[in-house]
Amino acid sequence: MTDMAGYVAKHFRWRVEDGVAVITLDRPERKNPLTFDSYAELRDAFRALAYADDIKAVVFGSNGGNFCSGGDVHDIIGPLLDMDMKGLLRFTRMTGDLIKAMVHCGKPIIAAVDGVCVGAGAIIAMASDIRLATPEAKTAFLFTRVGLAGCDMGACAILPRIIGQGRASELLYTGRSMSAEEGERWGFYNRIVEPASLDAEALALAKRLADGPNFGHMMTKTMLNQEWSMSIEQAIEAEAQAQAICMQTLDFKRAYDAFVAHQKPVFQGD
Repeated sequence: MTDMAGYVAKHFRWRVEDGVAVITLDRPERKNPLTFDSYAELRDAFRALAYADDIKAVVFGSNGGNFCSGGDVHDIIGPLLDMDMKGLLRFTRMTGDLIKAMVHCGKPIIAAVDGVCVGAGAIIAMASDIRLATPEAKTAFLFTRVGLAGCDMGACAILPRIIGQGRASELLYTGRSMSAEEGERWGFYNRIVEPASLDAEALALAKRLADGPNFGHMMTKTMLNQEWSMSIEQAIEAEAQAQAICMQTLDFKRAYDAFVAHQKPVFQGD
C-alpha cells in the first residue's frame, strides 16, 4: 500500500491532518482554474488514494474565497482550438478519468464550496460524496454557454441522480448559476455554513468519518456507485455479499466488544 501523508503536490495544495487529506487549487488570483497539469495530477493523486491506507477521508476545499472557476481560458480553452480530434478526445478522456478516480478512490470526499464553483469545478463538487456550501457559493454547469454540450465528465449521469432529471436538465441546458439556498433545497448541498466556519466544519466531518470503520466506508462508497446500474434484486444480493465481507473485519468485532463493555469502539480500518 502507498502512504500519501508525505506526498508533495506540484499543481495544487495538499496537506494531511489526522488521516484526512485536504486538497485546494492554488491559483486564487484567477479564482482557482484548472490547467492540463493540475487535471492530470489530481487524476493521479486520486488514483493513488485507492491504495493509500494512511488516508481515510478527503476534503476538497476552497481557496481565497472561491472553489474553482473551471478550465483556464488561456491555458486550456485556447489550446483546445488548435487540437485535432485525437488530441481533443485524449483531453476529454483525461478529465473524465479524474471523475472516475474520485469515484473509485475508496475514500469519502467532502467538497467545501465557497464562491465560484463552475464548469469543471461544479463537476468536482458533484463527484464528491458530501457537499457543504457557504451562502456565497455560486454553482454553474456552464458548458452550453461556451458552445458545448452539458454532458461533460459524467454530468448527465450523476447530476440527475442528485437533484432530479428536471432540475438537472434546466441547469445543464441553460448553464445558469444555482444559488447555495437552491442547491441545499434541491439536495445538491448537504448544508449551508458560514464562510468563517466552512473549513473547520468540513475538516471536522472528514475527521469524524476518518475515525469510523474505513473498510466499511470504502464498501459503502463502492456500493453507492455500483448499484446505479443494478436492479433491486441485484442490489440486495450485492449488499448481502458486501455486508458478509464486512462482518469478517476486525472493526466489526471491535464494535461488538465495545458494546458489551459499554465503551465507544475505536476503529482501525481492518
